[in-house]
Amino acid sequence: MSAPNQSPLTSHESPSYSPLGYPTNLLAPGQTYETVNKTIAEIPLSRAPMSWRFGFFVAFLLLMMFLVAITWLFAKGVGIWGVNIPVAWGFAIVNFVWWVGIAHAGTFISAILLLLFQHWRTAINRFTEAMTLFAVACAGSMPLLHLGRPWVFYWLFPYPDTMGVWPQFRSPLVWDVFAVGTYFTISLLCVVSLDFSVAIVPGWHSTIFPPYFVAGAIYSGFAMSLNIVIPVRKIYHLEHLITERYLNNMANIMLATGLIVAYGYFIEAFMAFYSGDIFERYMMMNRAFGPYGWVFWTLMVFNVLVPQTLWSARIRRNTVALFIVALFINAGMWIERFVIVVTSLTRDFTPSAWHMYSPTKWDWMTLFGSVGLFLTLQFLFIRLVPMISISETRELVAEPDKATIK
Repeated sequence: MSAPNQSPLTSHESPSYSPLGYPTNLLAPGQTYETVNKTIAEIPLSRAPMSWRFGFFVAFLLLMMFLVAITWLFAKGVGIWGVNIPVAWGFAIVNFVWWVGIAHAGTFISAILLLLFQHWRTAINRFTEAMTLFAVACAGSMPLLHLGRPWVFYWLFPYPDTMGVWPQFRSPLVWDVFAVGTYFTISLLCVVSLDFSVAIVPGWHSTIFPPYFVAGAIYSGFAMSLNIVIPVRKIYHLEHLITERYLNNMANIMLATGLIVAYGYFIEAFMAFYSGDIFERYMMMNRAFGPYGWVFWTLMVFNVLVPQTLWSARIRRNTVALFIVALFINAGMWIERFVIVVTSLTRDFTPSAWHMYSPTKWDWMTLFGSVGLFLTLQFLFIRLVPMISISETRELVAEPDKATIK
């Protein structure tokens, strides 16, 4: 068992176990049922700190901006966005894929780590489960706004129609309905990747997309989890419950999935030349050295170079540095979605159809407004619900205080 003054992260001794058989080195020394109950339950029951109020105010302003953008969209139509021919998929689809990926990681942490008996999920699983619900809400709104006539969104559902007008099941929009709907039963991101894989557009028609999207989703999801957990851990003084070991494990998984994503980038570029397809080869060259080349190289810096700092244990233990790395990864994953969606559409098979894409202020308001929706729901969750499972955390207590057991 670790000495009381020794960090659980640096200890190399065999961990002790609680009476229920769980490792106790996941929590700081000296924790009892009473301290766990008091620390977690006091957060929603006590007065909100000023940092929470300020954060909620900023998130609510972004949410109001989102509502303004949606209202103007309903009044004027999708022409207020930067979409055109051939770039009919703009920020709405980019945001959709990004939010679905973040939601996917929440399910991964909650379900897969539970099945693998990873007890370090205890202090973060409720964060990530809430993150899944809120990210799905953001993702589900994007295809509806993208429709152009969102008030007839129910046409996408396979409902009985006496007129015999059935949905076009070969349309990716119909698939997205099922992809979002599966979050009520199972988690499925591969369906979203098929929106691109089944198309013949250069840069999309690839069988690597399903596993590539899943790895990227876990990558961005763990980054978003760290961006939420680290500030909350600091503001509410939860260092003794969410220890360095939790953050270190999350950083390690983020590094591993980041290497998978980097490998996907390499294979995508390699196959563009190895296949001998002149259109795929041109698309890859256009991404790197075309009009959006600076976006591509920004993506490479954010998603490939910056995460390599996580090889250093000093970076993984430094919460400020880890938070900044996670921010870069989240931004990089959104840029990756932009590169996949937009750059492939701007340069199609026929040069006469080429056209540049320039987002408008309404595109940016929709993006940052959806972030406001996510953060507003997250702030309300922190305020109204115990953000950490009390019962599961108590299972990690080494020796409960007998005075607290009735």
